[in-house]
Amino acid sequence: MLIYKKFIFDSAHFLPNVPEGHKCKNMHGHTYQLTVFMDGPLLPNEGWVIDYGDLKRLIKPIIDQLDHHCLNEIPGLENPTSEILAIWLWNQVKPLIPALKRVELNETASSGVIYEGE
Repeated sequence: MLIYKKFIFDSAHFLPNVPEGHKCKNMHGHTYQLTVFMDGPLLPNEGWVIDYGDLKRLIKPIIDQLDHHCLNEIPGLENPTSEILAIWLWNQVKPLIPALKRVELNETASSGVIYEGE
């Protein structure tokens, strides 16, 4: 069974490696929506794959590092494209939740990235 939970956070960033004149070279912000997907068997006694409360408790400290911060100041996010941020999130979450199957990260309502640890 595949389950998911969504998290919202606001962060500022700029992209230092884009050409001069590119709008993303300037500091700006996004309201990101992160969706984490876990894959696993239905636990017969509990009737779920993972307790959503446990999931929230594990991921909250990761989100707290990002929420209302400048992403460029976080080690590993010096060039914080959505793609690099998705990989960073995967690397933070996977050791805590081995059942992690996918992260989806939207930086706007119409733009985002899906990363499956490849």
